[in-house]
Amino acid sequence: MQPMDEFYQYPHKPVDYLRDFLKKLSMSPITSGALLVFCAILSLIWANSGWSDSYFALLTTHLTIGIGDHAISKPLLFWINDGLMVIFFFAVGLEIKHEVLEGHLSTWKKASLPLIAAAGGMILPALIFTVFNFGTEAMRGWGIPVATDIAFAVGILALLGKRVPPPLRIALLALAIADDLGAIIVIAVFYTEHLSIVALLLGFVGLGILWAGNRFLGIRTLGFYFLFGVLVWVAFLNSGVHPTVAGVLVAFTIPHHPPLPLRTFFRDTQQLLSNFGKEESPELQFMLLDKINEGSFMAESTLRRAERGLYNWVNFFIMPLFALFNAGVKIPETGFFSELTTPITLGVMLGLFLGKQFGVLGASWLAAKIGIAQLPESLRWREFYGMAMLSGIGFTMSLFIASLAYANHLQFLNEAKIGILTGSLLSALAGLLYLHKVLPKLPSSSEEASS
Repeated sequence: MQPMDEFYQYPHKPVDYLRDFLKKLSMSPITSGALLVFCAILSLIWANSGWSDSYFALLTTHLTIGIGDHAISKPLLFWINDGLMVIFFFAVGLEIKHEVLEGHLSTWKKASLPLIAAAGGMILPALIFTVFNFGTEAMRGWGIPVATDIAFAVGILALLGKRVPPPLRIALLALAIADDLGAIIVIAVFYTEHLSIVALLLGFVGLGILWAGNRFLGIRTLGFYFLFGVLVWVAFLNSGVHPTVAGVLVAFTIPHHPPLPLRTFFRDTQQLLSNFGKEESPELQFMLLDKINEGSFMAESTLRRAERGLYNWVNFFIMPLFALFNAGVKIPETGFFSELTTPITLGVMLGLFLGKQFGVLGASWLAAKIGIAQLPESLRWREFYGMAMLSGIGFTMSLFIASLAYANHLQFLNEAKIGILTGSLLSALAGLLYLHKVLPKLPSSSEEASS
């Protein structure tokens, strides 16, 4: 197939070149990962600089949204972690639904390995954390090392370029998506403080309306799902179940099938273009173009349109903002390394670095050995092990769970953050260096020419 850039050629102005450059930059997984690293480093510098007071004061600055008595007044950190992150979890929910219906999790043959690998990669890190913190108040943080950061992990893998075999990238994506599903269940079940049955029922009534709008009324407008989605979020906020779970559940109600089949779109578009070539009236030509635009809109599912529309917002605004205001940890006067020996830091760090890789690898190998799953074709176990190492990058989701587990204990939260940053860094470096060594080298230009 011809490259997409060859279609719709037109004279470029300077702003067009800038737009094309930014578009290509935004589509690279390396860019979003690099931005997360930058924001994490910036937050650490800010939190330990002469302006550290302004950093922590900003987190507690109240922001009020609403009218009159019907308003919510909460600290800035709440609006980021319980507000904007709902959109992040909504995007995760869209991806999970897509993968379950027609992607890497759509059949047991496809889903068995990533689901089993994700389970192993959650159980072993939780056990490692428990060993270090059993019987203490800190045990509440056992869920911190169970998650994988998709953006970071895929971004690190992308650094290896064309050397990465497609099955390896697909395996990492499928594992991370299954892992996210497990992390969402952990948040919903184990990090619910109190429960208001009335508010929860109202939330499910809202979800029922969204489901009926999709299933029976055929509503495709995103505005409908946004409006009732906000109401569901408010209900879950008051129910005790963390509101980010509402984002995932709302995503599951978004229509997945487009109203216009692609074959019909292709057939009708060909006829409209044929009429366009015969028509000389500009007014009628634009009417034909409008009809083609209408057809292209109806041939794309609401879910896909939502995924595409949220991609840049999530990767280049919400996640970096979350990292900026959550990765900041006040390093004690005794130094960063003095905190590495605390039970919480050790439990999180070793859970991510050792628990994830050996949990993923061990569960996958065992499942393949007894015949309930199999390694993708053309993928070797040593390459899969490198991917398992990268699964220990738990940055975003781990920070989020830490903020839930230790919301009322700043010292515990700081120790968890140090464990997350250290464990994720070790996993990223080890996975990158290991895969750089074991992946096949690309042929040089001279070798390609001789062949």
